Amino acid sequence: MTQSKAAAGQRLHRYWKKLQNKPLGPWLFNKILAFNVPYTGSIKAKVKVLEPGHCQVLMPYRRGNTNHLNSVHALATANLGEMVGGLAMLTGLPDTVRGIVTRIDTEYLKKARGDLIGQADVSIPTVTEDKTEYQVQAHIYDQDGDEVTRVTVTWLLSPTEKN
Repeated sequence: MTQSKAAAGQRLHRYWKKLQNKPLGPWLFNKILAFNVPYTGSIKAKVKVLEPGHCQVLMPYRRGNTNHLNSVHALATANLGEMVGGLAMLTGLPDTVRGIVTRIDTEYLKKARGDLIGQADVSIPTVTEDKTEYQVQAHIYDQDGDEVTRVTVTWLLSPTEKN
């Protein structure tokens, strides 16, 4: 069997489009995502919307994401921000571009409690030069719609082949 040349983000987006409206489809998609990105899978977040340049993810409140103060752990919210921003950008990149995270800046604006929604709206960059830095911002909201965390992820993007 030959392996698809599509980039990881494009493969995930194809899976999402095939599964999102099927019974158990979103559940299966989130299992595929967690298998492919195990650390991100540890927060048990659920993709709700996935389009190139836009992503929305629900992170249900669960004990495994809490700290000693019984609020959502700061790094769980940072993980959610990296996930939602990365999915929004990567699903729009062509298969000729690869990327890696080089920096994560996180602003904790309010104690996070309960279910959280991560959202990112990203302009898809055009990448023609090696080592192009690109920042993606994600916003994490609580059940009242208050922003609790803002995550800015710096990606290092490069073409996989010369044009």
